[in-house]
Amino acid sequence: MAVYTQVSDEALAAFLAEYDLGKPLAFKGIAEGVENSNYYLETTTGRYILTLFEKRVKADDLPYFIGLKQHLAAKGYPCPEPIMGKDATALRMLEGRPAVIISFLEGLSPRRPNIVQCRGLGEGLGRMHLALSDFPMTRENALGPASWPRLWTGREAGADALQDGLAALIAADLEDIAQADPDALPLPRGTIHADLFPDNAFFLGDEFSGAIDFYFACTDALVYDIAVCLNAWAFEDGMATDSSGLQYNFSKGAALIAGYESVRPLETAERDALPVLARGAALRFFLTRLVDWTDTPESALVKPKNPLEYAGRLAFHRKVTSAAGYGA
Repeated sequence: MAVYTQVSDEALAAFLAEYDLGKPLAFKGIAEGVENSNYYLETTTGRYILTLFEKRVKADDLPYFIGLKQHLAAKGYPCPEPIMGKDATALRMLEGRPAVIISFLEGLSPRRPNIVQCRGLGEGLGRMHLALSDFPMTRENALGPASWPRLWTGREAGADALQDGLAALIAADLEDIAQADPDALPLPRGTIHADLFPDNAFFLGDEFSGAIDFYFACTDALVYDIAVCLNAWAFEDGMATDSSGLQYNFSKGAALIAGYESVRPLETAERDALPVLARGAALRFFLTRLVDWTDTPESALVKPKNPLEYAGRLAFHRKVTSAAGYGA
């Protein structure tokens, strides 16, 4: 989440007139994240989140995202639900941007997830996959392997500026993953979140209370979602053996996978694919962070995340040869 587009008092008043949400009591920007402009909104009827969709979100994809959350909410899965206006439409325009109001989800995002929360996250991810197993809409993963060479082109100097010799390592990662061709692997596919970082998951204490920010959701290998989560949840600052300052917490990774498998056991092919998918997920986030590192406008109320955190993860993944290396 982030704030790129400012909303005037007049524009907000006109926008809210199209809903039956009462009068506004509080309205403030949410600075975390890098994708869309998000605001906390409180009215006389409750608390909500207002999202204005920015550069990476295509207008044609918005019905998919709205339908996905409506589907999950109908299944009883804890996630924000789009709020309909007086015209029974969720999506409309605000300050020249497509915008939607969603329900407020209770809970806090863990800053340093513990082992119990990692297991709960795995269970929550498994429940999400099952709830979406009959979701009829599909969407290509716009940030899948086919997009990575495009993201990388022209960024070599930027990578070496971050860390001497990094460009050669990233180029080798791209080549190795292209040869493995993860998109061609015979893996169970379905709707995935694709961005379930700790700041997109809520907990009440150690109990998983829901997921937010589905704007990278797509149709892909289900186990790729686990690969993303291992990168996001199981690495931490510590006495690492390399210059990244990061280490893989085997206990957290094992708990996350065990939680997932308590709901949906992995197939042998999924276990076999986990190393290349985890490396690919780390590469995807390194590349998009590298783009944001150089392209985010100074006026945005958001600080781009350091790509080097994912360079450190890539260094770890290069050494892993089986799912056992992640705790599976």
